Amino acid sequence: MTELATMEFHPQPQAGEARPWAFPAPERGTLGNGLTLLRCHRPGQQVVAVEVLLDAPLEAEPKGLDGIATIMARAFSEGTDKHSAEEFAAELERCGATLDAHADHPGVRLSLEVPVSRLPKALGLLADALRAPAFEDGEIERLVRNRLDEIPHETANPARRAAKELSRQLFPADSRMSRPRQGTEETVTAIDSAAVRAFYEKHVRPATATAVVVGDLTDVDLDALLGDTLGAWTGSQAQARPVPSVTADDTGRVIIVDRPGAVQTQLLIGRVGADRHDRVWPAQVLGTYCLGGTLTSRLDRVLREEKGYTYGVRAFGQVLRSAPDGTGISMLAISGSVDTPNTGPALDDLWKVLRTLAAEGLTDAERDVAVQNLVGVAPLKYETAGAVAGTLADQVEQHLPDDFQATLYKQLAATGTVEATAAAVNAFPVDRLVTVLVGDAAQIEEPVRALGIGEVSVVTAE
Repeated sequence: MTELATMEFHPQPQAGEARPWAFPAPERGTLGNGLTLLRCHRPGQQVVAVEVLLDAPLEAEPKGLDGIATIMARAFSEGTDKHSAEEFAAELERCGATLDAHADHPGVRLSLEVPVSRLPKALGLLADALRAPAFEDGEIERLVRNRLDEIPHETANPARRAAKELSRQLFPADSRMSRPRQGTEETVTAIDSAAVRAFYEKHVRPATATAVVVGDLTDVDLDALLGDTLGAWTGSQAQARPVPSVTADDTGRVIIVDRPGAVQTQLLIGRVGADRHDRVWPAQVLGTYCLGGTLTSRLDRVLREEKGYTYGVRAFGQVLRSAPDGTGISMLAISGSVDTPNTGPALDDLWKVLRTLAAEGLTDAERDVAVQNLVGVAPLKYETAGAVAGTLADQVEQHLPDDFQATLYKQLAATGTVEATAAAVNAFPVDRLVTVLVGDAAQIEEPVRALGIGEVSVVTAE
């Protein structure tokens, strides 16, 4: 009789003792040239992240030159008074560094990541880009052509087309928020190097800028290093720039962007809401997450798991502009895509989810899972210096206190089910939602009209 072999099992690993965690607190300071500095020492983070925020918001773009902030942002890495565009790129590569830049409603942001051993060289390159960008005619013309090439692709993308239409519907035509962030074909075509230089000289200066530096700074004399690099950047002082108020029309209605033959319908349902300065923000974050923040949310449970209409639907809040005086504004939205024949039924069920939420509220179990997901993953979310620097830069950009993120986690953990329900219901009232559908109007218009969720209009896709 054959003897059975026995297996020896190793002991099951046990979880270690939980260590307390809090979002890192930065140390604030100001350089001699007026540049605001936030530094955050993160032991073990050998890749240092640097974020530089420039007070050059989209609303400051000259009339008829929408997109110039984007072209300027991209041009920062296209040569300086010391290096041509090719040389600048090669120097960054030798440092093992990456430098990205983008423009949005609050301003322009440059993001540098580099091994700490190469930080001096990379900071010097960043300082040169800010201090003396070349803005050569040929490079600006190339960036303009590249941007013009991107526009047809964005128009062909249903999600991008829906976002463009929602902004156009919510905000008045004279508001910068109603128009594409990176400009239109007409406005981008009008941009040249002289216009970029003028925009730079008017809005880019250290006195109105902020730098965030995060990483392992154990052996780094950051004060001396910054003094030789970003501290050598000079510029004039600036007067406080008035921030125009923003109005929005979220009267319940449906806009169909016609895409004949489309096999799917892109949904984007939105309105405007409170920014992070509002006391309702923590409850709004929690309630919105329960509604559509993850695969286990209500919207996904009904539209994806039960009905099979979609691969996923998400609800979210995105800050467009934040201000402590109450002029801040955010976009609250539900997005996803469904197959064309089920567009009407999917919208019907989505509205039923919203009505049920208002009538019955969230459950304690939903609230507990949301808190666990939002708060519990924070230590993993902020493992990298780049993640910490990005969040600190967001706080600066949105005029929030340095301890905002740490306080938010405490507020989320303390928010009850009733508060989260009320915030979610107020964020997505069934009669105050602008619905944009990018799809085949011939197939979806009548089923959508029959739902009675708002006046329906059809626009032609570009």
